[in-house]
Amino acid sequence: MTKQIIQVDEKPPIQQAIPLSLQHLFAMFSASVLVPNLLGINPAVVLFMNGIGTLLYILITKRKAPAYLGSSFAFIAPTLLIMQTKGLGYAYALGGFVVTGALFCLIALVIKFFGTKWIDAILPPAAMGSVVALIGLELSGTAAKMGGLILTDTYTKIDPKQVTVFLITLCVAVFGSVLFRKFFAVIPILIAIIVGYFSAWAMGMIDFSKIAAAPVFAVPNFQLAKFNWDAISIILPATLVVVSEHIGHQIVTGKIIGHDIIKDPGLHRTMLGDGLSTMISGLFGSVPTTTYGENIGVMAMTGVYSVWVIAGAAVFSIIISFFGKVSAVIQYIPAPVMGGVSFLLYGMIAASGLRLMVDQKVDFSRSRNLAMASVVLVTGLSGAFIQIGHVKLTGMSLGAVVAMLLGLIFWIIDKFHAANDYNDEEPEEAVPAEK
Repeated sequence: MTKQIIQVDEKPPIQQAIPLSLQHLFAMFSASVLVPNLLGINPAVVLFMNGIGTLLYILITKRKAPAYLGSSFAFIAPTLLIMQTKGLGYAYALGGFVVTGALFCLIALVIKFFGTKWIDAILPPAAMGSVVALIGLELSGTAAKMGGLILTDTYTKIDPKQVTVFLITLCVAVFGSVLFRKFFAVIPILIAIIVGYFSAWAMGMIDFSKIAAAPVFAVPNFQLAKFNWDAISIILPATLVVVSEHIGHQIVTGKIIGHDIIKDPGLHRTMLGDGLSTMISGLFGSVPTTTYGENIGVMAMTGVYSVWVIAGAAVFSIIISFFGKVSAVIQYIPAPVMGGVSFLLYGMIAASGLRLMVDQKVDFSRSRNLAMASVVLVTGLSGAFIQIGHVKLTGMSLGAVVAMLLGLIFWIIDKFHAANDYNDEEPEEAVPAEK
């Protein structure tokens, strides 16, 4: 049975739009709330600003680029360094976020005037497909840890309950995407989360005391940014990570929806939307934003690309930021449940990278394509890293940098060969002038 596609500009009826929006909200919620929890700030302000940022992004991209903006993980390490080692408050990290957002806007301006042809030159299909695949493959280990399949400092032995809930959630998501019909076929992730939640509850894995302790109504505690050059210099290098992540996400999203977002509405618009969202978040006490892989995975799996659905998720995020108990119910979804759906969603993103190379007919009998894909994938998955100041480039971010360097080197080689081939041509014999 062919999957029913809901296009980017389609506006589903309200009775369908609400569960579709909740599906996007649930998919991103766990990861997005984890960032403020690690930084010790109130998640409510992050939910509010993520929703505002997403709506702003949709407006700037002229409703042509479906994406949910959630909390970026790239800034956790430098922020903790500012707060713990430098002895500065979180307000000074916020100043760094504002400058990062401004840098994003500056990059958008450069792209506006100089175009995006450089992307085709330094990121040919073999490199870009590998980078896109890395987005999902790099995150796959996180999903496995959430599912209890990998031992950590917290989980020192395999817990059968965790693994059972993980498998139940994963199976509902996988087989639901194949077997469900009609409207249920486009909300398998939401159904899987609900089934997984009740499975965890039946096994006594949910601590309802935390939900009971949450306030019914709570106003997000906004705070204003402060600026300090030391803090800014620590935060700024992380921008490179988010820029490479942003480009990869736009390309894979374009392949999923069948429309080149890099050209229309343009990479400059998506960059500007992300940058302004990060600036506003920094100004009012939230965290930097980025396009979310979880939501890209939901689109790939369900065929629902509507920006109206994603805007609905943003509105719900803003609303629940004022309702503590509703936020807590979602915030304390057991890790194995989110691990189960993430396991599939991250795999979808990785498969999209492979699909990109197939669609572009990448010829792996050519040594160049084989070498480029091999080096990029191994770089991203090997755990190798490069330290730039206080920021570590690793995984997909380092893989993207390596891909661009290889692409640039091969482009220079091509130009050199083309010039030599031209210069080596035999000059035509001069025709004697008539007397």
